[in-house]
Amino acid sequence: MKPAEQLSQFVRQSLMQGTPPDAILAALEQAGWSRPEIDEAIAGWGVTPGLPPVPRPRPYASAQEALLYGLLFVSLGVISWHLCQLGVALIDYLVPDVADYPTAPGSAERWSIAALIAFGPVFLLLNRRVARLGRDDAGRRRSLVRKWFASLTLMVAALVLLADAIWVIYTFLNGDLTLRFILKAGLVAAITGLVLAYYRDEMNG
Repeated sequence: MKPAEQLSQFVRQSLMQGTPPDAILAALEQAGWSRPEIDEAIAGWGVTPGLPPVPRPRPYASAQEALLYGLLFVSLGVISWHLCQLGVALIDYLVPDVADYPTAPGSAERWSIAALIAFGPVFLLLNRRVARLGRDDAGRRRSLVRKWFASLTLMVAALVLLADAIWVIYTFLNGDLTLRFILKAGLVAAITGLVLAYYRDEMNG
């Protein structure tokens, strides 16, 4: 039996004997368990008069969900990146720089269009499946995989926003702030903001 399971069973047996949580806490701290470990073990059981300790729902991890949320994470990243690529190309076309020679859309833009056509339907299907699973089974809100991918996405999005802000501040201090640059920085911030909004409620479940 794992140490966490031993701790949980000890708490259960103590509660069944009518031991107050404060006494359980003191005994476990004296035995060398950390406060977070003890709090988690005690919180894992609900006490109802006339009934044995009732286990409370706990977070879980699933390999199937790792595949689902991993594909969703990659799809969202690919779509965001190539939307930025196409947006930058469009800004370059609409707000030309006198120092640039006009050029027709190249292979980079075609790659971005191809990626959006391929990953767009995948993202929509995965998003629909995740939403349906969440409606049909409220317990999936406790998925550790879901929360880890949401945390990773929020961290990457926050780093992109910070890098975008540094880019703008440096350009301003350098005296190179132009309409073209502002539009590009705004595009990156807008797409990153949409990603943050998409995952905004994932950490509150």
